Amino acid sequence: MTDTPAHDQNTTHHYLMHYPEHPPREEDPHYRDFEAYRRKTKDTARCAFAVETGDDSECHGGLELHHTHIEFSLQNGVDLKRLEHLYPGISNPDEVGAWVETEANFEWLCAWHHRGHGGVHTAAAADFEASKWVRGLIT
Repeated sequence: MTDTPAHDQNTTHHYLMHYPEHPPREEDPHYRDFEAYRRKTKDTARCAFAVETGDDSECHGGLELHHTHIEFSLQNGVDLKRLEHLYPGISNPDEVGAWVETEANFEWLCAWHHRGHGGVHTAAAADFEASKWVRGLIT
């Protein structure tokens, strides 16, 4: 049996997202918490991808604050029982919005690892994770 030779392959993912109703970000009463955290941590922030891999050679663009688990636009659709499993005490629907804007739900990423072709908002989760360990996996 021979090994499959190295090769390039185009990969496209298409699916329909179902966003729950949500207010504009500017009207979110907890947005000030996001901004306060950003101001407090930006001077010492590093891309979480670089921190995890111990290598920032693939980081490009400025640092951006990423909602790690729940995006702002999805908070009204959260299954609180599922979230409660990892974050005990969060099952109060009036508190989810506040939790979305806390350190437990934030990480800093460079622009490439946030919104670039290989970023967490663009690449499939498995591909983004694999790109931490396989250099040049996504271009």
